[in-house]
Amino acid sequence: MQRFKIILAGCGGMGNAWMNYMIKRDDVEIIGLCDIIIERAEDYRQKYNLSEKTGIFDDIKKALAGCPGANLVVDCTTPDAHELIVTSAMNFGADAIGEKPMAETREQALNEIAVSDKTGRSYAIMQNRIYLPGMRTIRKALGDNLLGRLGSVSSDFFIGAHFGGFRDLMDNVLILDMAVHTFYQARFIIGSNPKSVYCQEFNPPGSWYKGNASAIAIFEFENGVVYDYRGSWCSEGFNTSWECDWRLIGEKGTIKWDGGNYLSAQIKKDGESGFTVPFDEIKLDFIDIGKNHGHEGCFDEMFSALIEKRPAETDCRENYYSMNMVYGAIESAKCGKKVML
Repeated sequence: MQRFKIILAGCGGMGNAWMNYMIKRDDVEIIGLCDIIIERAEDYRQKYNLSEKTGIFDDIKKALAGCPGANLVVDCTTPDAHELIVTSAMNFGADAIGEKPMAETREQALNEIAVSDKTGRSYAIMQNRIYLPGMRTIRKALGDNLLGRLGSVSSDFFIGAHFGGFRDLMDNVLILDMAVHTFYQARFIIGSNPKSVYCQEFNPPGSWYKGNASAIAIFEFENGVVYDYRGSWCSEGFNTSWECDWRLIGEKGTIKWDGGNYLSAQIKKDGESGFTVPFDEIKLDFIDIGKNHGHEGCFDEMFSALIEKRPAETDCRENYYSMNMVYGAIESAKCGKKVML
C-alpha cells in the first residue's frame, strides 16, 4: 500500500477540514506541520494528537529539508502563498494538493503548471462543489437532452460573510476567493470553456471589505452558451446557498436549482402553442453519485488520483480554465471592457 508522508502547510481554520479527513486514512502519516505563526503548528500537533516526532516549521523550504521522505504537501495557506508552497513541494520531489484558488495571478498559475510539467509531480486543487449530487444530476439531465440545446446559464450568490482576517483585506475578494468555485461549477455544467468576459466589480455601501466584494459578469463560452454571474459577499438578507441559485435555459425549457434540496425542470408540452406555452414540471431526483460528497468527495478523488498515478479531476491544468475566468473578470473590471480569454 502506498503511504503518504505529508507536510501540512497552513494551520488555520481551513486546515482542520483536511486534517479531519487525513487522520481517518490508514495510508496517511503527518510528518510535518508548517505555519508562519509557528504556535499554530504546535497547537495542531497537540489538537490532533500527533507524534512528538512531527516536525514543526515556519518556512516550507525548511519543512521539506527537515522532513526526509515527505512525498505530499497539503497547502492550506492564504492565496498569496500558494505558488511558493506548491512549487517548492514539486521542485523538492513531492506532489501537492491544496485549497483554491490555485494562485493569485495568471502568471503564478502558469508557473505552477510549468513546474508540474518540468518535475513530473502533480498539483490538484480543492473544487468541492462538483462532488455534490445536485451538480451531477444537472449534468446528467443535460446529457440526456432534457432541455435540448442549452442557451444560457445564470447563477446568483448572495451571502453576508463576516470572516475577519485576510479576506477582509483582499482587493478582489469575491471574484478571486469565492467566484472561482462558481465559475468551476459553470464550466462543469456547460461542458465547454469560456472565450470572453465582461465584468463590473464594486464595493457596495455598508461593506466591511477593503476590496470589491460584489460583482456582475457575463461570459460567452466556446459552444455558444452565455453564462451570467451575480454575486456579493456583503449582502445582508435573503441569503442564497453557498452553492448558488441556478437557472439553465434550453430549447425545451428550464432547470432551476437552489443549491440545496430544490431541483426541478419545466419542459414545454409538445404540440402546444399560444402566447405562453404550457409546460410539464419534472422534479429531478438527486442521483446517487456513489462517493463522498463535497469536500470529502474531492479529497477522495485527489488521493485516488495519486494512488492510480493519473491526473485528478481538479488537476491544475484543468483548473486553470476556471482561474482564467477569474483573471479575465478582474481584468475586465479594471479596464471597463470585454476581455477575450
